[in-house]
Amino acid sequence: MAELQVDSILPDIEDLIDAGQSGALLNIMMDMHPSDIEGVLNRLKKDRRKFLFELLPAELASEVLSELDAPVAEDVLEEADDERISSIIHEMDSDDAADIVAELPEDVQERVLNTLEDEVSDDVKELLVFDEDTAGGIMALEVLSMPDSSSVNETIEKIREVSEDVDHLYNIWVVDKINNFLGSVSLKDLVLAGARTKLFTIMDTEIKTIHVSMDQEEVANFFKKYDLISAPVVDDAGKLVGRITIDDIVDVLEEEGSEDMARISGAPDEEIQEDSAFIISRARIPWLLVAFVGELIAAFILQQFNLEPSQQLIIAAFIPIVMAMGGASGQQASVTVVRGLAMGDIELHDTGSRLFKEFRVSLLNSTFFSILLFLIVYWWSGMIFAIILAGSMFIVINNATVLGALVPLFFKRINIDPALAAAPLVSTSNDIIGILIYLSITTYVLSVGL
Repeated sequence: MAELQVDSILPDIEDLIDAGQSGALLNIMMDMHPSDIEGVLNRLKKDRRKFLFELLPAELASEVLSELDAPVAEDVLEEADDERISSIIHEMDSDDAADIVAELPEDVQERVLNTLEDEVSDDVKELLVFDEDTAGGIMALEVLSMPDSSSVNETIEKIREVSEDVDHLYNIWVVDKINNFLGSVSLKDLVLAGARTKLFTIMDTEIKTIHVSMDQEEVANFFKKYDLISAPVVDDAGKLVGRITIDDIVDVLEEEGSEDMARISGAPDEEIQEDSAFIISRARIPWLLVAFVGELIAAFILQQFNLEPSQQLIIAAFIPIVMAMGGASGQQASVTVVRGLAMGDIELHDTGSRLFKEFRVSLLNSTFFSILLFLIVYWWSGMIFAIILAGSMFIVINNATVLGALVPLFFKRINIDPALAAAPLVSTSNDIIGILIYLSITTYVLSVGL
């Protein structure tokens, strides 16, 4: 069901919920894709959302729950009893089940885990040990692994046995007798090989593995670099412990992209639509304080320069354009570098070449806008202020661009998320330095009487 159709059907669903028409609602839900049901739940108010989710059979509810954002998932599970939660989790892949259990209060976690079958409970507990932002936190334990001495015929029989438990089957992982990872056999190679062919004769031993502690952002870059749709996860001893598939990576990219955009804009990434205005305000204030203090410093610097009243008016009139161009240039460079670092397109050993490239870009931009501003100000206020503004613009843009590129690279080198180097830190620093440059040039030019 397309997005537009979800919007068009939403009023009817709300009316059916208000009328308590459970049967009609269930019939509609059973004909919808889980992703479309997720879209409906996201648009419903809290009470209606809970009512609708409670109607869904456990299998469908598990598929929908896997699609929901954490805050909405918490909403629909808030008043569900332990048996209902357990029945839903039992239908989920281990990685999705662990994600849901991790969001539950600790007392509910324990009760739910105790109601699950031992095998399912053990799998979830095993995954909960790993940091949620690592390969271990996003991997699934459901893997199809076979000893290297197995035949193609034995492997195909095994696939038939586990087909309901292992979704998104792309490869068969080949292991030795003690579960050390040896290689991989694609489904294509399996089908083309003879029935008695041993796996060790057709397996790909060059397959890339992912360590269980690898950061999820690195995992996403790993998939991109090697064009993978599935990858084995191994521990320190090289033993196969799980697998990650491309659908997990799509979720990671969405999550990392949201976090980076939030940080680049200076807003907390945990801010959600359901939070109260007070909670959102409290989360934003620390970031805004950085900008507030920075602008106070800029105002203090401005106050230290003693200029004639007639000069102050002209100088003040052009402060916004100098600051805006510096801020925009710095932000462009910062966002470009942050994105490049996140996507793996920029490495730390590229620092020198990256800075030099940004400097060349800033030279071109600053030259263009300095000439443009010189012509405008010369026509407006004469030669002296044209020189002041053009010179200030040239230096401010170059400084801001280099600073905007340098700060994220520095943060990355000291193992701090480079997205934190974006606004308001870069923009505030550029404002302080920009006003200092502008007024210093102004004072100097006016003092020598050019």
